[in-house]
Amino acid sequence: MRVTRFSAGANPKYGAIAEGADRIEGLKGDPLFQGVEPSGEVFKLDEVRLLSPVIPRSKIVAVAKNYRDHAAEMGGEVPDHPNIFFKPNTAVIGPDDPIVLPEWSREVHYEAELAVVIRTLCKDVSAENALDYVFGYTVANDVSARDAQRIDGQWARAKGFDTSAPLGPWITVDPQLDIDDLNIETRVNGKVVQQGNTRDMVFDVPYLIEYISSVMTLLPGDVIMTGTPAGVGPIEAGDRVECEIEGVGSLANFVTR
Repeated sequence: MRVTRFSAGANPKYGAIAEGADRIEGLKGDPLFQGVEPSGEVFKLDEVRLLSPVIPRSKIVAVAKNYRDHAAEMGGEVPDHPNIFFKPNTAVIGPDDPIVLPEWSREVHYEAELAVVIRTLCKDVSAENALDYVFGYTVANDVSARDAQRIDGQWARAKGFDTSAPLGPWITVDPQLDIDDLNIETRVNGKVVQQGNTRDMVFDVPYLIEYISSVMTLLPGDVIMTGTPAGVGPIEAGDRVECEIEGVGSLANFVTR
């Protein structure tokens, strides 16, 4: 099942899309808080506007250098524990929303990542039970201002500016999804520029949840961005960047300034 948040008029709605279907079955309210309960409404997929499938009410926790090849291309060592940072919920945009390059940066990069959406309050959980706290998975683009990242010494500005956290196109809810073997690909203007696979993560999803929940409480709707493989690179105004994760979805955004 794919859970979506969409606009079909004045107010955002929630719905479920079966694999291969061209229709959205409406849901009564936010499924993270009200369960997956059909509303009886049906919408054609090509007649609605997909929104970010989740707006975290609390936080986005992102993980740096969680692929060895990406750590190498950035000139850093692989950490011995997850290196985490935050992105604010004001950075979130959805499919086809514009990534707006900040005026103070001239070096902005894409980073395709598997994103984990937390289902329920999560604190001090074990890796063994961690996936019980997951609602589903979506595609993220951890848009990053590299020049600010180098200058500032911390990443709040470089990775927290408005529109720097595209999420979408939906949340894939599938207990059979093999999150340890998903191909990741980024295309800029149709050209493949990044390829990787989640099996190459330094710290897998269950361990990330264990580690992060030992540091802080995760709340329903919180998002964990799990890191990006090698192949990151620049985007410019006028580009179309598309991040795709096998079995999860494809997230496309145009770039503007």
